[in-house]
Amino acid sequence: KLDLETTSFLVSMALFASGISTFIQCKRIGGIGTGLLCIQGTSFSFIGPIISAGMLGGLPLIFGTCIAASSVEMVISRILKYTRKVITPLVSGIVVTLIGMSLIKVGITACGGGVAAQGNGTFGSFENLGLALLVLVLIIFFNRSSNRYLRMSSIVIGLMIGYAVAWCIGKVDFSAVQSFGGVNIPLPFKYGLDFDFSAFIALGLVFLITAIEAYGDITANSLISGEPVEGKTFIKRAGGILADGFNSMLAGVLNSFPNSVFAQNNGMIQLTGVASRYVGYYIAGCLILLGLFPGVGLIFSLMPEPVLGGATLLMFGTVASAGFRIIAAQKINRKATLVMALSFSLGLSVEMVPDILCHFPETIKNIFSSGITTGGVTAIVSNVLIRMKE
Repeated sequence: KLDLETTSFLVSMALFASGISTFIQCKRIGGIGTGLLCIQGTSFSFIGPIISAGMLGGLPLIFGTCIAASSVEMVISRILKYTRKVITPLVSGIVVTLIGMSLIKVGITACGGGVAAQGNGTFGSFENLGLALLVLVLIIFFNRSSNRYLRMSSIVIGLMIGYAVAWCIGKVDFSAVQSFGGVNIPLPFKYGLDFDFSAFIALGLVFLITAIEAYGDITANSLISGEPVEGKTFIKRAGGILADGFNSMLAGVLNSFPNSVFAQNNGMIQLTGVASRYVGYYIAGCLILLGLFPGVGLIFSLMPEPVLGGATLLMFGTVASAGFRIIAAQKINRKATLVMALSFSLGLSVEMVPDILCHFPETIKNIFSSGITTGGVTAIVSNVLIRMKE
């Protein structure tokens, strides 16, 4: 568990890196970026491998391996059109579903009070579960509103009300904060760098899947924004996938976690009708300013885990449902059924019963302890090797 000062700095740098990444995506500098209204931020998809890397070697290993693994997405961005027979929509749908399913465990743990609550015996208390449920219900309530501004702000409103209630019942402790003032100066490589091959494999696979997701997000963004989805102009948009990898490398340098295109961005464009990339410049500027002032990071880092859990549980569920939608759009024949059965069986097995790998070498355990990695590798390999006539 990280101390408050470190957590605050990491949150601030995540905002700062997101601002720079968003500007690069919107501006399209030297072929890097989409040139569309495209917001980037720290991705939930990397949580599993990052936690595993952190358990092995702390922050230096996380940042060093993330910087190295980001090269996978940059390379994939150049050859993506040649790999579409291997990494099919079915494969990417399976992996997206596994990402959501694997992260639900993280969300429900936060709802119960987190690791700290498991240690002090308050895990799953009615107070913790009540806070999480309150946030969850508020998000659903405002998301159903006919007012588009309330719909767009549903998660923020839910978190703010949940935070306020938590403070009123004494769940927020500001006494640990020495000062809310000052400015956080970005210090590249502040925590040092380290590398582990098993962590690189796990993160590299997620970067591979992120490249496919980014391709789909950019296609949808172009379509919704009234831009072509084929031809020379669209091919240039693929610079957004390159930017995804480059921005993740830059985030690692700035002591933040990998960045990716937000799929929710497309929904926002549909709801508001605003697709101008110049709006993205203002958003990028706001994110950079928020990252420079540590008070913002401190406020977020003090948020009780049940409050955050109520929101993330729903968000992780939507990630899984997005994967289901991708799979449902494909033809589900006997081969597809077998690929899904194998991928979900093996992927979820190591998530639910991690001790199944207890007799394997440490490197193998570190690589395949993540259900996303195991299920993703299984999906890719089985999709290539299984052949059958209908």
